[in-house]
Amino acid sequence: MVCLKDNHLLPSELAVPFSIGPVPIRNRVILAPMSGVTDLPFRQLALRYGAGLVVTEMVASRELVQDTAESWARLKSAGLKPHMVQLAGREAHWMAEAAKIAADNGADIIDINMGCPAKKVIGGYSGSALMRDPDHALGLIEATVKAVDVPVTLKMRLGWDENSINAPHIARRAEEAGIQLVTIHGRTRMQFYEGRADWDAIRAVRDVISIPLVANGDVDTPEDASEILRRSGADAVMVGRGCQGRPWHAGVLAGHRAPDHGEIADIALEHYRMMLDFYGEAVGIRHARKHLGWYLDRYASTINGAEKARIMTSKDSQEAAALLHAALRAGSDLARSLQEAA
Repeated sequence: MVCLKDNHLLPSELAVPFSIGPVPIRNRVILAPMSGVTDLPFRQLALRYGAGLVVTEMVASRELVQDTAESWARLKSAGLKPHMVQLAGREAHWMAEAAKIAADNGADIIDINMGCPAKKVIGGYSGSALMRDPDHALGLIEATVKAVDVPVTLKMRLGWDENSINAPHIARRAEEAGIQLVTIHGRTRMQFYEGRADWDAIRAVRDVISIPLVANGDVDTPEDASEILRRSGADAVMVGRGCQGRPWHAGVLAGHRAPDHGEIADIALEHYRMMLDFYGEAVGIRHARKHLGWYLDRYASTINGAEKARIMTSKDSQEAAALLHAALRAGSDLARSLQEAA
Protein backbone atom coordinates (compact mmCIF):
# COMPACT_ATOMS: atom_id res chain seq x y z
CA MET A 1 0.00 0.00 0.00
CA VAL A 2 1.39 3.40 -0.97
CA CYS A 3 0.43 7.01 -0.65
CA LEU A 4 1.50 10.04 -2.66
CA LYS A 5 3.61 12.72 -1.00
CA ASP A 6 5.61 15.50 -2.70
CA ASN A 7 5.08 13.73 -6.03
CA HIS A 8 6.80 10.59 -4.75
CA LEU A 9 5.32 7.21 -3.95
CA LEU A 10 5.81 6.66 -0.25
CA PRO A 11 5.35 3.21 1.34
CA SER A 12 2.78 4.02 3.98
CA GLU A 13 4.10 1.59 6.57
CA LEU A 14 7.47 3.36 6.53
CA ALA A 15 6.06 6.88 6.74
CA VAL A 16 3.91 6.38 9.82
CA PRO A 17 5.46 7.70 13.06
CA PHE A 18 5.87 5.40 16.04
CA SER A 19 7.38 5.68 19.50
CA ILE A 20 9.98 4.08 21.71
CA GLY A 21 8.44 4.35 25.13
CA PRO A 22 7.42 8.02 25.38
CA VAL A 23 9.88 9.14 22.67
CA PRO A 24 8.22 9.94 19.30
CA ILE A 25 10.01 8.77 16.13
CA ARG A 26 9.02 10.53 12.91
CA ASN A 27 9.16 7.53 10.57
CA ARG A 28 10.11 3.86 10.55
CA VAL A 29 13.56 3.92 8.93
CA ILE A 30 16.45 3.95 11.41
CA LEU A 31 20.13 4.49 10.63
CA ALA A 32 22.14 1.66 12.19
CA PRO A 33 24.99 2.33 14.60
CA MET A 34 28.26 1.67 12.72
CA SER A 35 31.65 2.14 14.35
CA GLY A 36 33.82 4.47 12.32
CA VAL A 37 30.83 5.58 10.24
CA THR A 38 27.91 7.05 12.20
CA ASP A 39 29.84 9.81 13.90
CA LEU A 40 28.19 13.16 14.57
CA PRO A 41 28.67 14.63 11.05
CA PHE A 42 27.18 11.53 9.41
CA ARG A 43 24.22 11.48 11.80
CA GLN A 44 23.57 15.19 11.24
CA LEU A 45 23.33 14.63 7.49
CA ALA A 46 21.17 11.52 7.85
CA LEU A 47 18.65 13.34 10.03
CA ARG A 48 18.65 16.35 7.73
CA TYR A 49 17.75 14.14 4.78
CA GLY A 50 14.91 12.32 6.50
CA ALA A 51 16.07 9.37 8.61
CA GLY A 52 13.50 8.61 11.29
CA LEU A 53 16.15 7.99 13.95
CA VAL A 54 19.94 7.83 14.09
CA VAL A 55 22.15 5.98 16.57
CA THR A 56 25.65 6.83 17.75
CA GLU A 57 28.66 4.71 17.09
CA MET A 58 29.09 2.04 19.74
CA VAL A 59 30.34 3.63 22.98
CA ALA A 60 32.39 1.36 25.24
CA SER A 61 30.76 1.59 28.66
CA ARG A 62 33.85 1.25 30.83
CA GLU A 63 35.80 3.74 28.72
CA LEU A 64 32.98 6.28 29.02
CA VAL A 65 32.95 5.96 32.80
CA GLN A 66 36.74 6.31 32.78
CA ASP A 67 36.35 9.55 30.83
CA THR A 68 38.21 8.75 27.60
CA ALA A 69 38.18 11.37 24.86
CA GLU A 70 37.02 8.94 22.17
CA SER A 71 33.97 7.90 24.21
CA TRP A 72 32.94 11.50 24.76
CA ALA A 73 33.37 12.26 21.05
CA ARG A 74 31.05 9.38 20.21
CA LEU A 75 28.51 10.53 22.79
CA LYS A 76 28.10 14.03 21.38
CA SER A 77 24.69 15.00 20.00
CA ALA A 78 25.06 18.71 19.08
CA GLY A 79 21.37 19.05 19.82
CA LEU A 80 20.19 16.19 17.58
CA LYS A 81 16.84 14.86 18.76
CA PRO A 82 16.01 12.16 19.56
CA HIS A 83 19.52 11.33 20.75
CA MET A 84 20.02 7.56 20.84
CA VAL A 85 23.27 6.27 22.34
CA GLN A 86 24.47 2.70 21.89
CA LEU A 87 26.53 1.24 24.74
CA ALA A 88 28.67 -1.88 24.68
CA GLY A 89 30.15 -3.85 27.54
CA ARG A 90 29.96 -7.10 29.46
CA GLU A 91 29.78 -5.93 33.07
CA ALA A 92 26.51 -4.73 34.58
CA HIS A 93 28.21 -2.12 36.76
CA TRP A 94 29.94 -0.33 33.90
CA MET A 95 26.86 -0.50 31.69
CA ALA A 96 24.66 1.00 34.39
CA GLU A 97 27.12 3.78 35.17
CA ALA A 98 27.65 4.56 31.49
CA ALA A 99 23.90 4.67 30.94
CA LYS A 100 23.57 7.24 33.72
CA ILE A 101 26.29 9.39 32.13
CA ALA A 102 24.66 9.16 28.72
CA ALA A 103 21.22 10.06 30.08
CA ASP A 104 22.67 12.94 32.11
CA ASN A 105 24.25 14.26 28.91
CA GLY A 106 21.13 14.30 26.80
CA ALA A 107 20.51 10.72 25.66
CA ASP A 108 16.81 10.17 25.03
CA ILE A 109 17.25 6.44 24.40
CA ILE A 110 19.96 3.96 25.45
CA ASP A 111 20.65 0.98 23.18
CA ILE A 112 22.51 -2.12 24.36
CA ASN A 113 24.86 -3.72 21.83
CA MET A 114 24.52 -7.49 21.71
CA GLY A 115 25.00 -7.78 17.96
CA CYS A 116 28.50 -6.63 17.02
CA PRO A 117 30.42 -9.58 15.51
CA ALA A 118 33.88 -7.93 15.45
CA LYS A 119 36.66 -10.04 16.95
CA LYS A 120 37.99 -7.21 19.11
CA VAL A 121 34.50 -6.79 20.63
CA ILE A 122 33.60 -10.43 21.19
CA GLY A 123 37.16 -11.03 22.40
CA GLY A 124 36.17 -8.93 25.41
CA TYR A 125 32.95 -10.97 25.72
CA SER A 126 30.84 -8.01 24.61
CA GLY A 127 28.62 -7.55 21.56
CA SER A 128 27.19 -10.76 20.15
CA ALA A 129 29.31 -12.84 22.54
CA LEU A 130 26.70 -11.98 25.21
CA MET A 131 24.20 -14.13 23.33
CA ARG A 132 26.20 -17.19 24.38
CA ASP A 133 25.28 -16.54 28.02
CA PRO A 134 21.66 -15.31 28.21
CA ASP A 135 21.56 -15.26 32.02
CA HIS A 136 24.59 -12.99 32.19
CA ALA A 137 23.17 -10.85 29.40
CA LEU A 138 19.89 -10.45 31.26
CA GLY A 139 21.70 -9.29 34.39
CA LEU A 140 23.40 -6.61 32.32
CA ILE A 141 20.08 -5.60 30.74
CA GLU A 142 18.31 -5.38 34.11
CA ALA A 143 21.07 -3.21 35.58
CA THR A 144 20.98 -0.82 32.62
CA VAL A 145 17.20 -0.50 32.67
CA LYS A 146 17.15 0.20 36.41
CA ALA A 147 19.89 2.82 36.13
CA VAL A 148 18.00 5.33 33.96
CA ASP A 149 14.55 6.78 33.39
CA VAL A 150 14.89 6.93 29.59
CA PRO A 151 13.88 3.97 27.38
CA VAL A 152 16.44 1.20 26.98
CA THR A 153 16.50 -0.87 23.78
CA LEU A 154 18.40 -3.95 22.64
CA LYS A 155 20.13 -4.82 19.35
CA MET A 156 21.22 -8.39 18.68
CA ARG A 157 21.54 -11.10 16.07
CA LEU A 158 19.58 -14.32 15.56
CA GLY A 159 22.08 -16.18 17.73
CA TRP A 160 25.74 -17.10 17.96
CA ASP A 161 25.55 -19.70 15.19
CA GLU A 162 22.94 -21.76 13.39
CA ASN A 163 22.87 -24.27 16.25
CA SER A 164 22.05 -21.64 18.88
CA ILE A 165 19.27 -19.44 17.52
CA ASN A 166 18.17 -17.89 20.81
CA ALA A 167 17.05 -14.36 19.86
CA PRO A 168 13.37 -15.14 20.62
CA HIS A 169 14.26 -16.45 24.09
CA ILE A 170 16.46 -13.45 24.92
CA ALA A 171 13.97 -10.96 23.45
CA ARG A 172 11.11 -12.30 25.55
CA ARG A 173 13.16 -12.11 28.73
CA ALA A 174 14.47 -8.67 27.78
CA GLU A 175 10.92 -7.35 27.44
CA GLU A 176 10.11 -8.73 30.88
CA ALA A 177 13.19 -6.89 32.20
CA GLY A 178 11.97 -3.56 30.83
CA ILE A 179 13.50 -3.31 27.35
CA GLN A 180 11.20 -1.14 25.18
CA LEU A 181 12.33 -2.09 21.66
CA VAL A 182 14.33 -4.92 20.11
CA THR A 183 16.32 -4.82 16.87
CA ILE A 184 17.29 -8.07 15.17
CA HIS A 185 19.94 -8.42 12.47
CA GLY A 186 18.90 -11.45 10.47
CA ARG A 187 22.24 -13.25 10.66
CA THR A 188 24.12 -15.17 13.33
CA ARG A 189 27.40 -13.91 14.70
CA MET A 190 29.31 -16.63 12.84
CA GLN A 191 27.87 -15.42 9.53
CA PHE A 192 29.37 -11.95 10.08
CA TYR A 193 27.98 -10.22 6.95
CA GLU A 194 28.19 -13.20 4.62
CA GLY A 195 25.28 -14.66 2.67
CA ARG A 196 21.83 -13.15 2.91
CA ALA A 197 20.05 -11.99 6.04
CA ASP A 198 17.18 -14.30 6.99
CA TRP A 199 14.20 -11.96 7.15
CA ASP A 200 11.75 -14.80 7.84
CA ALA A 201 13.68 -15.94 10.92
CA ILE A 202 13.10 -12.56 12.56
CA ARG A 203 9.37 -13.34 12.77
CA ALA A 204 10.03 -15.80 15.59
CA VAL A 205 10.96 -12.79 17.72
CA ARG A 206 7.81 -10.94 16.67
CA ASP A 207 5.77 -13.88 17.86
CA VAL A 208 6.99 -13.66 21.46
CA ILE A 209 7.20 -9.90 22.19
CA SER A 210 4.68 -7.06 22.23
CA ILE A 211 7.14 -4.15 22.19
CA PRO A 212 8.29 -2.63 18.87
CA LEU A 213 10.53 -4.82 16.73
CA VAL A 214 13.05 -3.48 14.21
CA ALA A 215 14.34 -5.68 11.37
CA ASN A 216 17.89 -5.23 10.07
CA GLY A 217 20.03 -6.80 7.37
CA ASP A 218 20.42 -6.29 3.60
CA VAL A 219 17.83 -3.53 3.31
CA ASP A 220 18.83 -1.40 0.33
CA THR A 221 15.72 -0.36 -1.60
CA PRO A 222 12.21 0.79 -0.64
CA GLU A 223 11.01 -2.58 -1.93
CA ASP A 224 13.45 -4.34 0.42
CA ALA A 225 12.15 -2.26 3.33
CA SER A 226 8.54 -3.16 2.61
CA GLU A 227 9.41 -6.84 2.10
CA ILE A 228 11.39 -7.19 5.32
CA LEU A 229 8.46 -5.69 7.25
CA ARG A 230 6.06 -8.13 5.61
CA ARG A 231 8.20 -11.21 6.17
CA SER A 232 9.43 -10.38 9.68
CA GLY A 233 6.33 -8.73 11.10
CA ALA A 234 8.57 -5.91 12.34
CA ASP A 235 7.40 -2.38 13.07
CA ALA A 236 10.40 -0.59 11.56
CA VAL A 237 13.56 -1.21 9.57
CA MET A 238 17.20 -0.42 10.25
CA VAL A 239 19.66 0.26 7.42
CA GLY A 240 23.43 0.30 7.80
CA ARG A 241 25.94 -0.47 5.05
CA GLY A 242 23.53 0.72 2.36
CA CYS A 243 24.02 4.26 3.69
CA GLN A 244 27.78 4.26 3.26
CA GLY A 245 28.57 6.90 0.67
CA ARG A 246 25.00 8.18 0.77
CA PRO A 247 24.03 9.51 4.22
CA TRP A 248 20.67 10.58 2.79
CA HIS A 249 19.65 7.00 1.97
CA ALA A 250 17.66 6.21 5.13
CA GLY A 251 15.51 9.23 4.32
CA VAL A 252 15.07 8.03 0.74
CA LEU A 253 13.79 4.67 2.04
CA ALA A 254 11.29 6.63 4.14
CA GLY A 255 10.03 8.41 1.02
CA HIS A 256 12.08 11.58 0.87
CA ARG A 257 13.54 12.81 -2.40
CA ALA A 258 16.98 11.54 -3.31
CA PRO A 259 19.52 14.27 -4.15
CA ASP A 260 20.00 14.84 -7.86
CA HIS A 261 23.29 14.34 -9.68
CA GLY A 262 24.53 17.87 -9.07
CA GLU A 263 23.61 17.90 -5.39
CA ILE A 264 25.62 14.79 -4.52
CA ALA A 265 28.98 16.49 -5.14
CA ASP A 266 27.98 19.38 -2.89
CA ILE A 267 26.77 17.07 -0.10
CA ALA A 268 29.98 15.03 -0.21
CA LEU A 269 32.06 18.20 -0.03
CA GLU A 270 30.02 19.49 2.91
CA HIS A 271 30.40 16.13 4.64
CA TYR A 272 34.18 16.29 4.23
CA ARG A 273 34.32 19.78 5.70
CA MET A 274 32.06 18.80 8.59
CA MET A 275 34.46 15.97 9.48
CA LEU A 276 37.45 18.33 9.39
CA ASP A 277 35.61 20.72 11.71
CA PHE A 278 34.56 17.94 14.08
CA TYR A 279 37.88 16.09 14.39
CA GLY A 280 40.39 18.79 13.48
CA GLU A 281 42.39 18.89 10.26
CA ALA A 282 44.86 16.04 10.68
CA VAL A 283 42.54 13.52 12.35
CA GLY A 284 39.60 14.54 10.16
CA ILE A 285 41.53 13.82 6.97
CA ARG A 286 42.23 10.28 8.17
CA HIS A 287 38.69 9.61 9.37
CA ALA A 288 37.19 10.95 6.14
CA ARG A 289 39.11 8.70 3.77
CA LYS A 290 36.71 5.77 3.90
CA HIS A 291 33.80 8.11 3.23
CA LEU A 292 35.56 9.69 0.26
CA GLY A 293 36.17 6.21 -1.13
CA TRP A 294 32.49 5.29 -0.82
CA TYR A 295 31.37 8.49 -2.57
CA LEU A 296 33.86 7.93 -5.37
CA ASP A 297 32.93 4.27 -5.81
CA ARG A 298 29.25 5.10 -6.06
CA TYR A 299 29.26 8.32 -8.06
CA ALA A 300 32.58 8.90 -9.85
CA SER A 301 32.43 6.30 -12.59
CA THR A 302 34.98 8.15 -14.74
CA ILE A 303 37.76 8.23 -12.16
CA ASN A 304 40.80 5.98 -12.50
CA GLY A 305 42.71 4.26 -9.72
CA ALA A 306 45.52 6.79 -9.55
CA GLU A 307 43.12 9.72 -9.31
CA LYS A 308 41.12 8.00 -6.60
CA ALA A 309 44.27 7.21 -4.62
CA ARG A 310 45.41 10.82 -4.87
CA ILE A 311 42.14 12.06 -3.38
CA MET A 312 42.06 9.51 -0.59
CA THR A 313 45.70 9.82 0.45
CA SER A 314 46.17 13.58 0.12
CA LYS A 315 47.28 15.31 3.31
CA ASP A 316 46.16 18.65 1.87
CA SER A 317 42.47 18.99 2.67
CA GLN A 318 41.92 21.80 0.17
CA GLU A 319 43.43 19.71 -2.62
CA ALA A 320 41.41 16.65 -1.63
CA ALA A 321 38.19 18.67 -1.44
CA ALA A 322 38.71 20.24 -4.86
CA LEU A 323 39.57 16.92 -6.51
CA LEU A 324 36.65 15.15 -4.81
CA HIS A 325 34.16 17.75 -5.95
CA ALA A 326 35.51 17.70 -9.52
CA ALA A 327 35.42 13.91 -9.73
CA LEU A 328 31.86 13.72 -8.45
CA ARG A 329 30.73 16.53 -10.75
CA ALA A 330 32.27 14.70 -13.71
CA GLY A 331 30.50 11.52 -12.67
CA SER A 332 27.19 13.34 -12.29
CA ASP A 333 27.58 15.01 -15.68
CA LEU A 334 28.17 11.64 -17.29
CA ALA A 335 25.19 10.11 -15.47
CA ARG A 336 22.98 12.99 -16.56
CA SER A 337 24.10 12.64 -20.20
CA LEU A 338 23.38 8.92 -20.18
CA GLN A 339 19.99 9.54 -18.61
CA GLU A 340 19.09 12.14 -21.18
CA ALA A 341 20.21 9.90 -24.03
CA ALA A 342 18.20 6.94 -22.79
